[in-house]
Amino acid sequence: MIRQLLRPSKRWTALLAATLFSGAMLTSCSSGSTPDAEVSSTDAASGTQACAPELTELDFGIISTESQDNQKPKWEPFIAAMSEAIGRDVKASYATDYAGVIEAMGAGKVQMAWFGGKSYIEAAQRSDAEAFAQTVNSDGTKGYYAYLITNKNNPILADIDTQAGDGDQYVVKNASNLTFAFNDPNSTSGFLVPSYYVFAKNDVDPEKSFKELVFAGSHEATALAVANDQVDVATNNSESMVDVEKSDPAAFENIQIIWTSPEIPSDPIAYRKDLPDCLKGELQDFFYNYKDEAVLGPLEWQGFDKADDSTWNTVRELEISKSILEVKNDTSMDESAKQQKLDELNKELKAVQ
Repeated sequence: MIRQLLRPSKRWTALLAATLFSGAMLTSCSSGSTPDAEVSSTDAASGTQACAPELTELDFGIISTESQDNQKPKWEPFIAAMSEAIGRDVKASYATDYAGVIEAMGAGKVQMAWFGGKSYIEAAQRSDAEAFAQTVNSDGTKGYYAYLITNKNNPILADIDTQAGDGDQYVVKNASNLTFAFNDPNSTSGFLVPSYYVFAKNDVDPEKSFKELVFAGSHEATALAVANDQVDVATNNSESMVDVEKSDPAAFENIQIIWTSPEIPSDPIAYRKDLPDCLKGELQDFFYNYKDEAVLGPLEWQGFDKADDSTWNTVRELEISKSILEVKNDTSMDESAKQQKLDELNKELKAVQ
């Protein structure tokens, strides 16, 4: 029995076509600098604001990888440092799901945000988001991995070679006997990556295959669902498992990784395209030069590198390739309509390669 931690899934096939969730209520509230940035800084001595003085307050959206209680202690020192550096009041906005940040940016309720790859490309497409920085992990890398996880006491482990990481094949072959949890439909590692590598490439529709399929919300929620033996298998990722190990060691000890994905580009930081160029420059200067280990350490970062929209084209390729596989295997489409859709998708794929 799935407990109330988890909520029922929508139609999986509909989510793959377009995740159009309405925005959740927020609980508060590209490369180098542009030429304007050199003359746009705050005059600290006089207290005047030379750049966009009407924008005295900015909101920074944060996707819901964990509960707000866990996120706030990690994020608030960084938000305070940003506020001080750019001379404007910056407030953190914690969404209840990924779609909340996407919708908030589209509505102008947040001016900048931390996204995952999939949520960013969605925000770039329909919410005027523009990536300008990429997170750098504490070890200097700029990538992470999606996981499938199960409880260490789950009997399915008897038939899985955890050293080989072949749990994906076990899940595909035995889906009808398993309960499975994605986290959020706008998550890269918690939905898109396993949807492609585990399911689409194996011609499997999770909605029709599992004994029960649910969306748990955050990575923290899927980890706890597995640790508490509420589902047989769930998605997660390498970054979130580090957080679980620190915040809930007992839960972490109950979790076994059974599959690891190819590397995923680390996360984008984005602002709205329509921000004044001088303000974009101020934000770029802050992110590219911020190195405070005491503040960034809890976020598992050592800093930020310059990036632009194309940095996440690999995520776009993944989503389009997944759609191509689904269309090819869709027996409900007539051949003419199928070929037309495939031509459109292949054109999109070529454009981002």
